[in-house]
This record gives sequence, C-alpha cells and structure tokens, in this order.
Amino acid sequence: MKSRTALYILSLVVVALFTWGIATSTRIKSTGDAIPTTASEVLATVGGEEITRNEVETNAGAQLAQLRSQIYDLTDQALKQTIDGKMLDLEAEKRGVDRDELISAVVDSNPPVATEAQIDSVYEAFKDQIDQPREEIAPQIEAFLLNQARRARFDSLISALREDYKVVSYLEPPRFEVAATGPAKGPESAPVTIVEFSDFDCPFCKRIYPTLNQIMDDYDGRVRLVFRQFPLHALHPNAQKAAEASLCADEQGKFWELHDAIFEGSGGLDVASLKARAAGIGLDQGAFDSCLDSGEFADQVAADVAAGRALGVSGTPALFINGRYLSGAQPYEVIARVIDDELERGGA
Repeated sequence: MKSRTALYILSLVVVALFTWGIATSTRIKSTGDAIPTTASEVLATVGGEEITRNEVETNAGAQLAQLRSQIYDLTDQALKQTIDGKMLDLEAEKRGVDRDELISAVVDSNPPVATEAQIDSVYEAFKDQIDQPREEIAPQIEAFLLNQARRARFDSLISALREDYKVVSYLEPPRFEVAATGPAKGPESAPVTIVEFSDFDCPFCKRIYPTLNQIMDDYDGRVRLVFRQFPLHALHPNAQKAAEASLCADEQGKFWELHDAIFEGSGGLDVASLKARAAGIGLDQGAFDSCLDSGEFADQVAADVAAGRALGVSGTPALFINGRYLSGAQPYEVIARVIDDELERGGA
C-alpha cells in the first residue's frame, strides 16, 4: 500500500513538472534564466535578503536539465506510441478489420522462418555468455529470431503508415541557448552544432574523445564541433594550464593538434610536459612558452567556465547538441540518436 501511494505521489510530481514546463518555455536562456517568466520569483529570504527562483535553478541547473530531458524522453515515447495506435486504428477502419487483425495480417502472413545457419550464427556470437549447449538453447534462439523478424515487419508497417497519414509532431525537446564560440571543426553551415565543455585532465573527456571523432567522420559536413573550456580545478590541478595551453596553440592555428596530442597521450599535464607537447606538434616554442607563462588566456578560460556554470554544467564532458543537453561520456548511439533527430527536424 505504501509503495502504491508513493508511486501515485511520484506520478503527480512528474505530471506537475511536465505541465509546468509546457506552460512556461522549453528554451532556456544561457544567462541562467531557466524559466524566464518566473525567474525573479522570490522563494526564500535570509536576513532580509531574497533568494530567487533564478538563483536556485542556476545552482540546480544540471539536475533540472537532466530531469527535463527525462520528462521529454518519456513524453516523446508516449507520443510515438499514441501516434502509432491512432494510425493503426485509422488503417484498420479503412480495411474493415480491427487493429489486431491488421497487425496479424502484416506480421504473421507468410510466417518468417529461422534457418539453422541463423541459429548457428547467433549461438557462435554469444556462446560465451549463453554457457549452454546449442541443442538446449536453439529453441530460444529460434524464438528470438522469429520475434525479430516480426518486429521488423511491424516497424515497416508503422513507417509506411507515417508516410500515408502525413504524421507531424509538434513536440519540441528542451534546449539551452549556448554560444558556439571557441575552437571549432566542421562547416559553419552544418545543420547540427555540438558545443562540448571539456577538461583536458578528465578521464571521461578522454573516453568520449574517440566517440566524437567517429561522430565527426560519420556525419562529415553535417556536424560542427565547438570546444569550450571547463577545467575542474578542485579535481584536476593541471587542467587550468592545459586549457590555456590549448588556446595558446589555437593562436598559432594548431588547437586541434594539441587537443589530440593531449587526449591521445599518456604523459602528465604539468607546464613542462605541455611545453614538450607543443614542441612535438611543431609550434613556435618561444611564442608558445611566453603565452603559457604569461597566462594570456586565463580570462578566456574563466569566461568559458562561467558560461558553463550559467548553463548548469557541473561536470565534464557536457555536450549541447543544437542546445540539447547531454551529460557525461555518452555512448555513440545516444549522441547519434540526438543528431539523427535534429537532422530530421532540419537543424535548429
């Protein structure tokens, strides 16, 4: 009973948050005004001093951004299911059958067959995880393959119906307005821009490095990647100077060369090591050393950090794909799914 009550309360909270998001705006200002229409609302006073919603939401920016993304994902999934059901009902009515009969006619007509070769292929690919003799597990593999075939037929039906019934979705994902300023690669005209807030001494940033390289290769010409600095001083004492060093390299037109050398290398990021890396990529050593020692770009790094914090960034890597926030070293599939969705929307 307690769990049912807790679930009911949680559902009310989610509905309230979603309704609140719809009633306000899904476009979030980079100034930190997460909800522009209520940003100045006073939520508390301390010693006579006011604490506004804007201040609170800036402090909780990352968590709120993730919550909004989760609510959007749930809503998007439910919307797609509702659209699918509506299309199936319309098509079933047109054919003079009910929905189940329509699905059965498409999915189960000319029943698919799983061949011994297909069963062997699946078994060989997963036999280390299966840990059962082939003859014992073969019926389950066959059922899996048949379900896959039925699912593929169902998906084809849905795709055809979407074309026939001219489906248009007006659901927009939550977006941040993020300045795409900083070293960049990819055409300025690309329909998708990824702004990455990163720390050169962050292991998770190193982990996402090959993923983003693969993204840039696979979406060549359609994606622009912009790098912004977000050194986590408390965790990575060398990150600040590494950030400055990258901008010193950028001054000589070799930001990405030093960027790649750092993320692909295994050495330290102390000043002496950074200077050695600069020599290794052919920078003008005297100009680089002078730039790094003087702290010429310290203010620019600080400005990037301040911009990131205003957006709710608290850790790295943080990606904004046409303003859509992804936190952490996300796998290729997650990033690609957002990019594909943006491309379908025509870029934002």
